[in-house]
Amino acid sequence: MPPARWAAATCLVLLLLLPFAPGPARAATPAKPPSSSSSAVFQLQGDVYPTGHYYATMNIGDPAKPYFLDVDTGSDLTWLQCDAPCQSCNKVHSLILLLDSVRNAGLYFSLFPKVSCLMFFLMVWCLQVPHQLYKPTKNKLVPCAASACTTLHGAESPTKKCAVPQQCDYQIKYTDSATSLGVLVADNFTLSLRNSSSVRASLAFGCGYDQQVGKNGAAQVATDGLLGLGKGSVSLLSQLKQQGIAKNVIGHCLSTNGGGFLFFGDDVVPTSRATWAPMVRSTSGNYYSPGSGTLYFDRRSLGVKPMEVVFDSGSTYTYFTAQPYQATVSALKASLSKSLKQVSDPSLPLCWKGQNVFKSVSDVEKDFKSLFLSFAKNSVMEIPPKNYLIVTKNGNVCLGVLDGSVAKLNFNVIGDITMQDQIIIYDNERGQLGWIRGSCNRSTKSTMSSFP
Repeated sequence: MPPARWAAATCLVLLLLLPFAPGPARAATPAKPPSSSSSAVFQLQGDVYPTGHYYATMNIGDPAKPYFLDVDTGSDLTWLQCDAPCQSCNKVHSLILLLDSVRNAGLYFSLFPKVSCLMFFLMVWCLQVPHQLYKPTKNKLVPCAASACTTLHGAESPTKKCAVPQQCDYQIKYTDSATSLGVLVADNFTLSLRNSSSVRASLAFGCGYDQQVGKNGAAQVATDGLLGLGKGSVSLLSQLKQQGIAKNVIGHCLSTNGGGFLFFGDDVVPTSRATWAPMVRSTSGNYYSPGSGTLYFDRRSLGVKPMEVVFDSGSTYTYFTAQPYQATVSALKASLSKSLKQVSDPSLPLCWKGQNVFKSVSDVEKDFKSLFLSFAKNSVMEIPPKNYLIVTKNGNVCLGVLDGSVAKLNFNVIGDITMQDQIIIYDNERGQLGWIRGSCNRSTKSTMSSFP
């Protein structure tokens, strides 16, 4: 998804109480905090190109079922696509609901007698959806009076009210025009901790029954929902902190080769290894921000005023506002070898071809220079070519820094492409952001030993 997506709902939606499937009238098992704070580590899947996002597997429900969630530090609310019923889910999920409503293949064939058994199973196999939709029960509904609902509505619109007291409605709109409409529910998340224990925590999240995909809709199909890891009190880590399960520290390591890992808690990375910048309040919203940074190209200032920067794992690419974007493009073009020719490629706006087809960024990175962002307290983030370039399926090299003014952004976003092969740490306990450069394409333990 594009960067920094939370926005106030454009209208209030009056909803009737949803016809949830009946369920056992029992509360979720309360979490038992571990004897000492411990981190939870999750393997990631996905990549910048061609997938366009990274996602983690979360085990939710009782019994626990796996769901793929898009990792997004630019949003607070975690949500799953729900069978409640789904009004406008991804098309593949809607078809799953249609087949599920038939209940069994025998009835299916009685309705569609001309479809062969082989064709039926091919249809189901070709859908390639991650998992069946989450099925809530009435006793999982978060009531309007709950603090999580009050907090969520305050973030959406200060004047928003619940249509009915038994449930908490929400509507989220993202900057790429994607939306999620649903209600809050609470259910168990099962977390495996690094101290070899596990814990079940009852956490509030969105049950989204009406999703509209945005410009990056293809990425939506590969996941079951979104993992909101923002700074707000409704985010997953804030809830875990409130229950004494984990410190409010998040980190991720995104591999340029795909995959990586995500962690909750503060006992994964030695803080002495990281470059730290104070976390400041963004003027554009409740985002993770190291404040204003000065932009350099090949260690030379680009002459643009300090630029407000936010870190957002929910953004595939990095976005600069008009002035730094144009300065970056001009500096790049002036430094490039004449062997590189600008070419049109459907993947990104600015691309070049060489004398031979490129297979990876390593084939061309010698022709490009590093960018640098300098923040407060001499905290410098280097952005080498592999952190702002991709090679497309057409064998061209393309700039993964995009013009944020096209998306009507008034701040600059450090997205996944720039955060690759670094551990990025969002330390809400100490109010700081950190990064450590190294490879993220191995197991968590071996990755940690490779960092200086």
